[in-house]
Amino acid sequence: MDLSIYRCGYEKQCPLQIKQYESGGHYLFCYIISGSGVLRMEREKEAACFHTLSDRMGFLIGPEEADRCEIIPDGKWDYVWVEFGGLRAEEYARMSGLCADQPVYLPENPGQGDELLESMIELVKSEEECPLRARGYLYIFVDCLIRTSRFRRPAAEGRSSEEYVEGAIQYIKQNYYRHISVEELAKQCWLDRSYFGKVFKSITGQSPQRFLISFRMERAAAELTEGKAPIGDVGASVGYPNLLHFSRAFKGVYGMSPREYRQKNRAGR
Repeated sequence: MDLSIYRCGYEKQCPLQIKQYESGGHYLFCYIISGSGVLRMEREKEAACFHTLSDRMGFLIGPEEADRCEIIPDGKWDYVWVEFGGLRAEEYARMSGLCADQPVYLPENPGQGDELLESMIELVKSEEECPLRARGYLYIFVDCLIRTSRFRRPAAEGRSSEEYVEGAIQYIKQNYYRHISVEELAKQCWLDRSYFGKVFKSITGQSPQRFLISFRMERAAAELTEGKAPIGDVGASVGYPNLLHFSRAFKGVYGMSPREYRQKNRAGR
């Protein structure tokens, strides 16, 4: 999925702490309806950076900055927040112009700030009432964030082959335990299936299907060595509910059955 919503909310007269919203690998955007304070961001090999916050302003915290940020509020706030991710979340965040060096959102005019706030409130309402509708409002929110940001950047003319493949690999790592087709991977990257296969192999040296199988078997091998779960359960945990199919796939990668692999590696300990 190029964009996914994880959590969102509308808080009134509530102290804001970044830690309570951390959820690894996602972006957190907060828009301040009323309230003020300071956003403190640690920097590697440099002094910490401080950003003044007040009403009608927002800020974006990326996956790499979550554990290096601190909100120092001046009293309680009214604010709305959205935690989102996905294959193109980084690209869209970059287009908004918000980053570690410039995390604070400012609209080009007050009316646009109101437009962004409205899109976020509709997103929160829809997430509670109809998750499918919320997905649509997530796109509206991100579009509004990019379009109204004073620091927005023009869209890149195209993503590199490496970016497409990195996105596909990330998707595999997050979904390897369920059925994934090459068509699904290509769709996530907005590419034709045939072209996607050529791009993927040119970067990794493997077809998407072979990479997926190898990744699954690596995870299975680790579970066979370190855990005590039945072999059938191990196979199911990496996307193979059929034990025979799992054994064939595993032997194709490691040259031995899962049972033989477990016995050999445990005996060597």
